[in-house]
Amino acid sequence: MLGGLDSPEGTLRHLANDVPCVVVSVGYRLAPEHPFPAGLEDCYAATKYVASNPGMFGVDPDRIAVGGRSAGGNLAAAVTLLARDRGGPSFVHQLLDVPITDRSFDTDSYSENATGYLLTREKMVWFWRWYLQTELHDTNPYAAPLQSDSLSGLPPATVMTAGFDPLRDEGIAYANRLEDEGMEVHLHNYPDMIHGFTGRAYGAGVSRSFEALDEIGDRLRSAFADPSA
Repeated sequence: MLGGLDSPEGTLRHLANDVPCVVVSVGYRLAPEHPFPAGLEDCYAATKYVASNPGMFGVDPDRIAVGGRSAGGNLAAAVTLLARDRGGPSFVHQLLDVPITDRSFDTDSYSENATGYLLTREKMVWFWRWYLQTELHDTNPYAAPLQSDSLSGLPPATVMTAGFDPLRDEGIAYANRLEDEGMEVHLHNYPDMIHGFTGRAYGAGVSRSFEALDEIGDRLRSAFADPSA
């Protein structure tokens, strides 16, 4: 619902230089004008296009990762599910940074962090209302990946969570589900951070943000360098 291509630019430039890798940022349609699944289908279509036209982007089609922060993490997770269910493309890694994985407001982290830490419970209820616009999608796994009957066959994952974040518990739950179903998972919880903290390295100068970005870079380098990839 919020943001655009400029919002994550600092983080994406950092990763492009640090890994290094080609970064493709997708400007998907936003709710409420374009509710679910419009934005998700945009992300999936863009991913397929990049994988099908590697020469245009200077990429290796056998070494593609997908990722996002917050709502972007939700879309990234859903893109891996769509790719699995629709026959491609394949990914060597998925990066889920403080992701939204479920439409549920009864977790401990929602109770503990309902107010006072930038992202509030009230805001999340509002976002979900306008993103879905119908209760029919409440348990749709492409909207709420934690609701998926199976997470098998998905790429290895890095999941970042923050202690003072209403979304903390659902991010951890998603990482645990992936691991329980046989996926390789690297879960990193930053107990002293708030939602979206990795995006605050530029401007706020938060050292913990750079620590997290370094971890993300390490994971991507490892995924892209894997001889089996």
